[in-house]
Amino acid sequence: MSTPETPPSTPAPRRQFVNFAFYKVDPAWRRLPEDVRTQGKQEFLRAVEDFNGKVLVVPYSTVGIRGDCDFMLWRISYDLDLLQDMSAKMLASGLGQYLSTPYSYLAMTKRSIYVDNHSHAGQEGKRLTVVPGKSKYIFVYPFLKTREWFLLTKAARQGMMDEHIEVGHRFPSVKLNTTYSFGLDDQEWVVAFESDKPEDFLDLVMALRETEGSRYTLRDTPIFTCVRRSLKETLDTLGG
Repeated sequence: MSTPETPPSTPAPRRQFVNFAFYKVDPAWRRLPEDVRTQGKQEFLRAVEDFNGKVLVVPYSTVGIRGDCDFMLWRISYDLDLLQDMSAKMLASGLGQYLSTPYSYLAMTKRSIYVDNHSHAGQEGKRLTVVPGKSKYIFVYPFLKTREWFLLTKAARQGMMDEHIEVGHRFPSVKLNTTYSFGLDDQEWVVAFESDKPEDFLDLVMALRETEGSRYTLRDTPIFTCVRRSLKETLDTLGG
């Protein structure tokens, strides 16, 4: 007697690794001869370009905004090893030999359990793929909730997240990207808000402070304000 064939299993959707790497240049680099600095920047650029098509890189400058870092690379890839290989090549460049990494946050994409009923144009959805926009600014910070938050019922958390999401929808000029770090890094999430209007992001954060869910925030610092530029322009802001 024939038996029905087992339907083929659907492969699990691929999830991306997401890294926000912040770099600080040693002031000694600025005292090098101009031709040495130029060569070092070109080597750094080539190291990044070697991974075109395998790692998506969005550069930002933080020069003059924070004192503990000079630029940030938002890197997205399906292969964690590629992020490490790229870092090794960048650090081996003439510029890379003068760079330190004061902050580096690792996360992955994951479907949100809270936004099923809250689709909104330009805002975060259920995607497993990060699609960076074209906004001039990005605001990035690691995020941790208290343990009490995770012990609440799903219904209680959903109610507070509904309020949180509703507040976010009042600021359509701000696009949220949430990635998950549970077990991968010290934080639980990394959040990155893209916008052309820093004033709207400021007002959004103030409004979120008044929501019920904010009482369960354990840590949401440091916060980085970053200016999007091409990689060449970003390196030129270093003063070389």
